[in-house]
Amino acid sequence: KVGRIVASYEDWKIDVEGHTDNQPIGGTLLERYPSNWELSVARASSAVRFLQIESGIDPTLLSARGFGETKPLDIDDTPDARRKNRRVEVVLRKK
Repeated sequence: KVGRIVASYEDWKIDVEGHTDNQPIGGTLLERYPSNWELSVARASSAVRFLQIESGIDPTLLSARGFGETKPLDIDDTPDARRKNRRVEVVLRKK
């Protein structure tokens, strides 16, 4: 659904931004990602790949950026706040 909407903005650059909560990485995630920063970049990259492959968006219009835990939506230290902060955002910029 998002891919169809974003694909309709043909003259726009598409920044995909990955975010995490502020909890240290543990368990099996730690085997792949040494920090929240790398995890956030992986989230954004995965979404970029999806938009390119599944939605046919020109890859020259796409970029992936990771912010780790540096831009929280909710600063509370609750499970709900952490869930809100684990996200991917799609930002459209006019060329």
